[in-house]
Order: sequence, then structure tokens, then C-alpha cells
Amino acid sequence: MAKKTTAILGATGFTGVELLRLIAQHPEMEVVFASGDSQAGEKLSHLYPSLRAAYPDLVAQEYSQKAVSGVDVVFLGLPHESSVEVVPQLLGDVGCVVDLSAAFRLRDTAQYPQWYGFEHTHPEYVAQAVYGLPEVYRKELVGAKLIATPGCYVTAATLALRPFVRGGIFHPEGLIVDAASGVSGAGKALKSSSMFTSIDEDFSAYGLVSHRHTPEMEQEIGGQVLFTPHLAPMNRGILATCYARPVSTNTTTESLLQVLAEAYKNEKFVVVSEEIPSTKSTQGTNAVHITARYDARTGYAIVIAALDNLTKGASGGAVQSANVALGLNESLGLSAVGMWP
Repeated sequence: MAKKTTAILGATGFTGVELLRLIAQHPEMEVVFASGDSQAGEKLSHLYPSLRAAYPDLVAQEYSQKAVSGVDVVFLGLPHESSVEVVPQLLGDVGCVVDLSAAFRLRDTAQYPQWYGFEHTHPEYVAQAVYGLPEVYRKELVGAKLIATPGCYVTAATLALRPFVRGGIFHPEGLIVDAASGVSGAGKALKSSSMFTSIDEDFSAYGLVSHRHTPEMEQEIGGQVLFTPHLAPMNRGILATCYARPVSTNTTTESLLQVLAEAYKNEKFVVVSEEIPSTKSTQGTNAVHITARYDARTGYAIVIAALDNLTKGASGGAVQSANVALGLNESLGLSAVGMWP
């Protein structure tokens, strides 16, 4: 059987490079086009030496609809507003579009001006988009033509809290998500806040009460969320520590772990354990490690999730969803086993 032809728009950004890494080990996908308008004409193996073995001659090109017409799947690693305009061009002309931006994540498009700073010019396509979290929307992803890949923080928080909130185990009001991300979450653009001298030996909060992932978390978790993100001095990873009040006074740590174990018993990429998760254990993988505790003294439950923000939190989740949409084995190109040390 012929491999699925694959194009990556925005291949020179961090999520684009991660897509190239994952697809290089995917037995059923083949990259036939990679765009990077600002670095068109450059060999990707020159920009990123880590790609030399798999893509010695692949050159970043300027995007044109004609260049990707008819391919099986297109991954978009573009700015939000660019994706809003590109997606209508591609739907119907390619097999499946997997968007890694937030352009089609929020079902209420009236939220875009407040949280993303632009008016959504194609709200009619939002209803067609399937949210790219297979652990929740696997059935809907089968045969999907447009996939909205979740935000990285949202993936961690949703997998941690959704089974409890949607199951009526946690009160939906007053949920707290306290999460830290590696600096790659800020993207490739040069910023003083992400320079080595700024992040080394530092740990800081940002986006207080205004981070754009907040409405997406509330949409997918099903409750009111106070979200505080932090920047950690590491390349990759997200650790989300989530707090909630259980409905039942009979809650125990064991009962919380049982809820998680039951929710994810058939999920290859979700590891539920009594062990405390760490970002290092998920590095380079599509895995999410989750645990939970109940503190009887304060009446709060704690749910902690760790993942790699570039893999499961972005490009790995996108490949996983594309596999489902295209009828492939869901785990192709992806690993649940991390590197150590």
C-alpha cells in the first residue's frame, strides 16, 4: 500500500520540525512538501542538523495551494490568523487538514477577539472541525477532514480533569490549573523573554488571568478554570498541577486513581500511576503521565499531568489524530517510552 502523501506548512518552526521528526519514523506517511516562507530555499537539514539522516535534501519552499493539491494530509504549523485563511483553500482539495494553531479550536468564535485579538472571518468552518484529542473524540475523528489540534496546556489539563468534572465527581466551579512549560512553548521567534540569559536559573509566571488557553480549557473540561502558566528553564515539557473540590465527602486517593484508571484503561498514551509525574519521563514521547491525591485536611483533590509540549502537546497529538482520521494504526510514528537519562 502506498504511503500517505503529507505536506507540512510552517515546517521551519518548532512544531514543524517535530512533525518532520515523527513522520520520519512513520511507516505509512511520506513528506512530499514542506513550506517555510521566511526561509524558503534553505535545506531543512541545514537549519536543523537533527534532520540530516532523514531529510538530507528537503528544501523549505514558499506555500502555494497548487503545490499541495491532492495530498492525503496537510499539517498546518502556521499563525492562527493565517490558518483561518488557508483552511478554506485546502478543504476539498486535500484529504485531511490538521491545524496546530488555535484557529478552529473555540466553538464560540465570538471569543477570538478577546483571547486571540482577531475577528474570526470563517466561523462556518469551526463547526466542521473535530477537536484533535483522540482520548475524548476518537469516534468523531474517523474520516475527519479538518482537525483542530488542542493547545499544549489544554491537553494536560483536560486529560487530568475532564473525567472528574464530566463525571460529576468534582465541582465544576473554582477549578485551578497551575502549570509550567518549557521555553519551546513560546515558539521559535526571537524574544528577550526566551533568551538564555532570561530563562536560565529563573522560574516565572505569565499571562495572569488572561492566558488564551483558558476558554479552551473551560470548553473541554466543562467547568470554570483559573489558569496560571509558568515558564520553566527547560527546552520541553509541561507539568500541570490541578486542584478541585470533590462532590463526595467519601473521596479518597484510591478512588481518584480508580477513576483515572477506568477512564484511560484502553489508552496507550496515558499512563496512570501512584508515581508522581515528571516532564523528563515524557520527553520526546506522545505519553501523558497522570496521578491524583486527595487531601482530607483541606478537602481538595490534586491531579497532576506531565507531557512533552511539542509531542503530545502539539505535533505528536496531531499525528495521532491524523492516524485516526486516515484509518491508520493510531500509534504509528509515536512512542510512549521516554529517553533516560
